[in-house]
Amino acid sequence: MGFTREQLQAFGGTEVPDLIGTDCRLLFVGINPGLWTAAVGAHFARRGNRFYPALYRAGIVDRLIDASAGMCDDDRDLLCRRGVGITNVVARASATAAELSADELRAGGRRLRATVRRVSPRVVAIAGITAYRSAFDQPRAVAGPQDERWDGAAVWVVPNPSGLNAHETVDTLAAAYRRAARAAGILG
Repeated sequence: MGFTREQLQAFGGTEVPDLIGTDCRLLFVGINPGLWTAAVGAHFARRGNRFYPALYRAGIVDRLIDASAGMCDDDRDLLCRRGVGITNVVARASATAAELSADELRAGGRRLRATVRRVSPRVVAIAGITAYRSAFDQPRAVAGPQDERWDGAAVWVVPNPSGLNAHETVDTLAAAYRRAARAAGILG
């Protein structure tokens, strides 16, 4: 599956529905959907994104998920059965997260807090320290578990799996995701 630049640009501003099942214990939060994600309707779908390989390497899922052409029902069901949900701080798709304003990030943070109240996960894992710092006015935050809780949910900041985050590897992402999954009770 491929898209021209013009075809992808047409997905700017599109929202991708949350992937959240009835027993969400670990809610992963991206910054915002990329254009490829919006085009195929699946979170973290861009080829080269290391999210699903890291989930597999961490032992959170038992098979590698390829969402680059969209997510099949079996993969969606696997994530939900495992207690994993996915949403974003900002719902609108853009070519890069740099296109988001500080106001958009703060508004997205308020929307995310409402989602957490509704879903009641054990852990909220925000993928990206810069987004967390901006959206939640935490300029000195560091990666890992945070001091705050949101309606009973532990808040974690985990590395962003985008290929633009070059200093992270699938192994370092998997290690961070595994720690958050343990805190959520998904892994022993």
